[in-house]
Amino acid sequence: MLTSQSLPALQAALAEAKLDGWLLFDFHGINPIAGGLLQLEGMVTRRVFAWVPREGAPVAVTHAIEQGPWRRWPAEWGRERYSGWRALEATLARLVGGKRVAMEYSPGDAVPYLDRVPAGVLEMVRAAGAEVVTSGELVSRFFARLSDAHIASHERASEIVKRVAIEAIQLAGSRARGASPIHEHELMTWIMEEFARAGLIADHGEPIVAAGANAADPHYEPSAERPRAIIEGELLLIDLWAREPDGVFADQTWMASIGQPTARQREVWEAVRDARDAAIAAVVEQVASGDPVRGGDIDDVARGVITQRGFGEYFTHRTGHSIDPRDLHGSGPHIDNLETREERALVPGLAFSIEPGVYVAGDVGARSEVNAYLLPGRAVITPAEYQRELIVV
Repeated sequence: MLTSQSLPALQAALAEAKLDGWLLFDFHGINPIAGGLLQLEGMVTRRVFAWVPREGAPVAVTHAIEQGPWRRWPAEWGRERYSGWRALEATLARLVGGKRVAMEYSPGDAVPYLDRVPAGVLEMVRAAGAEVVTSGELVSRFFARLSDAHIASHERASEIVKRVAIEAIQLAGSRARGASPIHEHELMTWIMEEFARAGLIADHGEPIVAAGANAADPHYEPSAERPRAIIEGELLLIDLWAREPDGVFADQTWMASIGQPTARQREVWEAVRDARDAAIAAVVEQVASGDPVRGGDIDDVARGVITQRGFGEYFTHRTGHSIDPRDLHGSGPHIDNLETREERALVPGLAFSIEPGVYVAGDVGARSEVNAYLLPGRAVITPAEYQRELIVV
């Protein structure tokens, strides 16, 4: 949240980036970054702007009938009220005219998670005389970073998610050897019930439980309407995520073979695991060395391993996504040079997943996912003991 305490560091970053300020905009929640930083309370139905200058006090640009939601805006900061569009545009011209301004804008939509300001608003701000540039690095440093409390919550969730995944695999294996194998959707329900018993929530959809060729669908959704038993002789993919209330998500994917795997299944799993480990090593080494590290570069590392193994065309998604204090798929840098052009630096306080995969439709699919968060000079992988070998049950 933007506060009197966080303002000095933000203004120092603006000066370092040679920016005159950060112009926050929101309308009906279309910009979660502005919404998260401003934390307005109550009914907000009109356009919202907040100008954070490199020097001096921030200024809220508010509609005359919606003053209540700004009750936490510091009294010593400025507030400009408008009713009509002429007054709004005149106020913007006075605040940002002739200035270099950061907004949630990604040139060419290179990173959609940053591209939150409508084209018409950009036109209006430019018509006010401002030069608009992306706020990407500011978002990384002041919106997507985890606090110590966030990290602690992520660590706790990570160990529970790991435990539930391993127990789910054991349950699937024991049932496969009996007269009534468990179905994918039944195991999904069991996982959700275990999270609830542990005090975790998974409010970002339901876990993926995919057996056999279903694992070749990266976003497969098990369903009671399409019951599928988990049986001997196939790979099982379990992708599951959860968090404490008001905590940070842990997001993991675990793989098992129900019975001994075939040579083909093991080959695919090992390609995915080795790509994951290469990405982990690149992050750990570059962070420790102090060299700049970018999400797109780490994606290239993982993708290179899978391509060398002959499965490049079957790795059809990014290597990882941002995990920020609010969202499982956050607004910080992603581990991606495929779907988006992610050039932002990975800096201390950021968290993300590392999850390469191979998906051969109708045949076999595999993914292995861990999470990482960065401290000064150090990258931490969660869970602490993550999957190293294909689990055979």
